[in-house]
Amino acid sequence: MYSLNRLPRSAALKNSANLLRRNASTTSAGGVNVVGFENKGPAATSSLTVAIKAGSRYETTPGVAHVLKSFAYKATASASALRTAREAELYGGVLSAALTREHLLLSAEFLRGDEEHFLNVLASVLSSSQFYQHELNELVLPVVEAETISAQAIPSTIALDLAHSLAFRRGLGNSLYANKNYPVTIDDVKSFGDAAFAKSNIAVVGTGISTEVLAKAVGNAFGAGTSSASKLSTPQATYYGGETRVPLDIHAPATATPTMVIAFGTSSPASADLKVLKHLLGGETSVKWTPGASPLAQAADKIPGASAKAFLLPYSDAALFGVVLSAPTSAQTKALAQEVASIVKGAGEFKEEEVKRAIAKATFEDAASTETLPGFVAAAGPAALVGSVPKAQSFSGVSASSISKAAAELLKGKPTVVSIGNITVLPYADELGL
Repeated sequence: MYSLNRLPRSAALKNSANLLRRNASTTSAGGVNVVGFENKGPAATSSLTVAIKAGSRYETTPGVAHVLKSFAYKATASASALRTAREAELYGGVLSAALTREHLLLSAEFLRGDEEHFLNVLASVLSSSQFYQHELNELVLPVVEAETISAQAIPSTIALDLAHSLAFRRGLGNSLYANKNYPVTIDDVKSFGDAAFAKSNIAVVGTGISTEVLAKAVGNAFGAGTSSASKLSTPQATYYGGETRVPLDIHAPATATPTMVIAFGTSSPASADLKVLKHLLGGETSVKWTPGASPLAQAADKIPGASAKAFLLPYSDAALFGVVLSAPTSAQTKALAQEVASIVKGAGEFKEEEVKRAIAKATFEDAASTETLPGFVAAAGPAALVGSVPKAQSFSGVSASSISKAAAELLKGKPTVVSIGNITVLPYADELGL
């Protein structure tokens, strides 16, 4: 096997921390933070995203953030939902909304030069959404229910949602999905929307458009004046950990297999060491049709149809690190979980050569994540809210010893274990030695 030291290395690895700053700048317009990102070459399309600190961790009523997301692009003071949709089609644009645990993202993609129209659409959603009762009953709640049912049909989605609840309890522990056991009223939505859409709580990110042009359009669309204060707040994230077990619904689709999540959390942002540790444990392959050489990939390859992948979910003040694993049967999932647990407990015992390969993978993943529009928006939105631009992670201080120390500190905490399947077969956390 080739040594990483003998392979030619480009200057891009050393300079990756500066890549994201190219052609990007930030300013403020009408009390709203603005970031414009010009493409390296001529582009026929542009995009706008309004990032709002109104994710599920900020919600005042269970599920209200999910409902507010689904209320996007409905009736406003200037247009009905039908008119908004028809005009977007006439312009050839696409409107969308996405919800994370920390942010609500309203996006528009369109032909270059049409930014004024779509920025006005986004501004009207924030300033004059009507929140009609009939729209809630006929258009919003059916979509919310369908999205919740769809998520519940995927064991890994359920497991990760439950893992957050165990790990952080409130705030980051709030579910991304509304629950029919906690009805959301139109007054709940109005109250949450009024607080969420304050100018101090939003930022505008544009791609294929300069910051100067975007700032002028934002000033016209959002109006001048000082920034109004948001009334939303969230508790500082604290990691707790815990265990829960859920029977797998016999009516679940055939693709739904017994699943477990074994995770640990931090009450501070994700470090570079944890990002590299994720690639050391692995579970993915760099070459198609091969199982992969990482410990988790090798463990999963012993059971046909099994999967075990490390994950790292970073947040502004916390992180959740772990492994999501599944196999065709609960007995096979138990066997895989036992091997995965031993791998996790041995995390931190890696050779320098393995660490160098993982650093290269982590550096590439960090750089490539912003090459797509969703990835760039996910990075630029939170940065814009604090008046900054996205920056690449520096891995210069990562070594085998620093990873060993980070892993040891991580494993000191109480584990978060979620089991979905035949709960009479799947192991408990203490049976795994966690």
